[in-house]
Amino acid sequence: MVAPVESVGTGRRPTARPGPVPWVAMYHSVDDCSDDPYRITVTPERLERQLAWLHRRGLRGVSVRELFAARARGEGRGLVGLTFDDGYADFLEHALPALRRRHFGATLFVLTGRLGGVNSWDPLGPRKALLTADGVRRAACEGVEIGSHGLTHVDLTRADDVTVKAEVADSRALLSELIGAPVDGFCYPYGTVDERAVAAVREAGYAYACAIDPGPLTGPHALPRLHIGQNDTAWRLYLKHKLHRLRRSPVEGL
Repeated sequence: MVAPVESVGTGRRPTARPGPVPWVAMYHSVDDCSDDPYRITVTPERLERQLAWLHRRGLRGVSVRELFAARARGEGRGLVGLTFDDGYADFLEHALPALRRRHFGATLFVLTGRLGGVNSWDPLGPRKALLTADGVRRAACEGVEIGSHGLTHVDLTRADDVTVKAEVADSRALLSELIGAPVDGFCYPYGTVDERAVAAVREAGYAYACAIDPGPLTGPHALPRLHIGQNDTAWRLYLKHKLHRLRRSPVEGL
């Protein structure tokens, strides 16, 4: 079982000393990837090899919540944040067992308004099942950190103010009620972020939020992440790790 960790404190800004931006890996679906136009899927076998690579390098996968808590204590060296976007049903079947075998943690970002549905925001398909409410609760009971990915997978930089507030604040309230625990983390759909979206996330009380490459907005509420896909072999992971450390300058609050 993936061990649960203490909350970093709902609504409170993480208080780690300025340092290198943490390495946070971005996954989506873990399943057959023969039909994968968006390159969001890794096979269970590939995930196993990627987690094994981390282990061999002396790195341990953890949730973003645990990553921040450890860094605040000065104990974050060797930790890698593992995130899974969209809340695909295959997380329970394929990703969770792999994480448990390595005693790794992870953060699962789910769409509160699409529980039990499919990824209909991807026009090219294929259609993939999303976790039901019971599936989300099961993941939470297994020690997986549950974060919000919004309600319906809307690009917040293109949405009106009412929609942004609903996607950010309402999703947090609904998800917290669903799992019976605080929700500390948010993940911007499509990884897109602007100052308005960051402000909405802060106002909603999230402790952190994940993006992809937020540029000058980089900080606890706009964390950069590295996409990890089926083609990421050990050599590619090594290069991505090295390049991340070279590209990211220290940022206040991280």
